[in-house]
Amino acid sequence: MSDAILVLNAGSSSVKFSLFLEHGESLDLFFGGQLEGLYTAARFKASDVAGAVIGEKQWGAGERLGHDGAINFLADFLRQQLGEHRLAAVGHRVVHGGIDYAAPVRLTPAIVGDLEKLIPLAPLHQPHNLKPIRLLLANRPELPQIACFDTAFHHTQSALAQAFALPSEITARGVRRYGFHGLSYEYIASAIAEHDAHAARGRVVALHLGNGASMCALHGGRSVASTMGFTALDGLPMGTRCGNLDPGVVLYLIDELKMDARAIEKLLYQQSGLLGVSGVSSDMRSLLDSDEPKARFAVDLFVYRIGRELGSLAAALGGVDALIFTGGIGEHAAPIREQVCRTAAWLGVELDALANAADGPRISTANSKIAAWVIPTNEELMIARHTRQSLGSVR
Repeated sequence: MSDAILVLNAGSSSVKFSLFLEHGESLDLFFGGQLEGLYTAARFKASDVAGAVIGEKQWGAGERLGHDGAINFLADFLRQQLGEHRLAAVGHRVVHGGIDYAAPVRLTPAIVGDLEKLIPLAPLHQPHNLKPIRLLLANRPELPQIACFDTAFHHTQSALAQAFALPSEITARGVRRYGFHGLSYEYIASAIAEHDAHAARGRVVALHLGNGASMCALHGGRSVASTMGFTALDGLPMGTRCGNLDPGVVLYLIDELKMDARAIEKLLYQQSGLLGVSGVSSDMRSLLDSDEPKARFAVDLFVYRIGRELGSLAAALGGVDALIFTGGIGEHAAPIREQVCRTAAWLGVELDALANAADGPRISTANSKIAAWVIPTNEELMIARHTRQSLGSVR
C-alpha cells in the first residue's frame, strides 16, 4: 500500500486533477484528468500514466454540475481507483499568497479567510481556487490540505524589483509586484541542471508561454525579476488579457467611454490580448493557421513584446546564459520559438532550425553564445512535492 497525494487546480468552470503515489523518495503519477464545463454541459475524463482512458462521462446541457458536484463526483471516482492506497493529502494550486504566504501552508478556516481577502488581486483565479478547499474543509476536516502559491517563488526578488513608485502608505497596503507562474518557474529551476549545469548556476530567462504568459529572470535558480506584477494582468499580451498597459488608458476608459470598474475588468481580462487584437481567437494554434491580417498582427505583437521584455530581464540579470521555453505555446509552437530566438540574435542566440522543429530539448546550435532549451513544465509534480514535504512536517 502506498500513500497518495491528490493535486487539484480549480478554475472558473473546470477542475484539473492529478494523483501521485509515493514510492520511497519518488512521487509517481498514477492518473490525471479534468472535469470541465461545470456550469454548462459537464465532461469528465481521466487517463492513466500511459494515456489510456480509465474514466469518462458527460452530463446533459441542463445538468449544472458546479464545483461542489465536481468534487463529490471526483471523490467517488477516487474511492474506486485508489484500491489499497491511502489518500494522505490534497495539494492545491492557489494563485495568490500575498505578502504573508511565501511558502506552502496547511490550510485552516482562518488561512482560507486570509486568502479570500486576496480575491481582488486575482479575480479570475483566486475565488475558484478556494472553492474545493472550503468544501473539503467542511466535509473532510481530518484530511490535510496544502496550499501552494504561484506568487511564493518570487519572494526572493529584491525590494527594488518588487516596488512601484507610489506613496509609501499605498505600498504598505500590499500594492507591489508579486509575480506569478511561480510553481512553473520553480519546477523549471529544479530541472535546468539535468540539461545545462552552467545555466542552472547562472543567468536564465524562462518564458512560460501559454494562454497566460509571463517571463522570469532567474539567477542560480532564484527569481530576480518577472513580467507579471501586482496582478496576473501585467506583462506580455496573453490569450485574453492585455498585458502591460499605460494606467492612463484606464483613466481614459472611465472618463471618455464612461466604463465602470467591472466593465474595465471584463475588457482587460477577458476581451483583450490575442483575442482582442486578432478578432479571431485567443488560441495561438488558430492564429498561426489563420490567413487574417489581424491574426498575423496579433502574433507579431506577442513576439515583439517578448523581445522587449527579454531586453528588460537581461538588463536585470546583467546578461543571459540561457533561454528556457515552457508552457503550452513555449513547448509546442515552434514558429513562435523561432521568431523569439531570431529577435534575440543580438544577445547571441543562434537557432538550430531542425532541433526547434523537433521541439528540442536544445534548440540552439552548439556554437550559440546563449543556449536555448525547451523544457516541459510540471506544476502538478511541484505541488505534489511541496504537499509531501509539508505533510512530513505535521505528521
